[in-house]
Amino acid sequence: MNRLYVDSNNAKFKRRGLTTVDMELFDGTVIENLEPRRLFPISGQTRYITLLDSDLNEKGLIRNIDDLIKEDKKLILECLAEYYLIPRINKINNIDDQRSKIIFDVETDRGHRIIEITHLVHQVKLLHDTRVLFRDANDNRFEIPDINALDKHSRTSLDFYL
Repeated sequence: MNRLYVDSNNAKFKRRGLTTVDMELFDGTVIENLEPRRLFPISGQTRYITLLDSDLNEKGLIRNIDDLIKEDKKLILECLAEYYLIPRINKINNIDDQRSKIIFDVETDRGHRIIEITHLVHQVKLLHDTRVLFRDANDNRFEIPDINALDKHSRTSLDFYL
């Protein structure tokens, strides 16, 4: 099977649902109800986006979202943001370091949260020197897109755990 690589030279997109799009190829072929998903969800935020049909068969691959026209890029990013809904931590109020767990009291873009982490080494990861991913005891994910954007108290509190 040949893989269809998608960019602004061969396709355009139209929003179908919250996390789905329709793709129209420039030869007139329309493929409906595709769900964009990251092949590398942690490290590949804008690269290698697969387009899956309702049976989870790949119908196309976007190598780089930046190769799409502005409107299509925005549409695909919105679908991905909804599918990979990960609250962003804006501020760390307090960190309570207990024997068997660490409790982070934080403010996110979705409101106030208490994040309980049991295995710090595997559950708090610094990526690309500025992005931090958290996974709590209930397998919920949170992120800090750029630790340098945090206020001084939040950054100082977090430094010990990175």
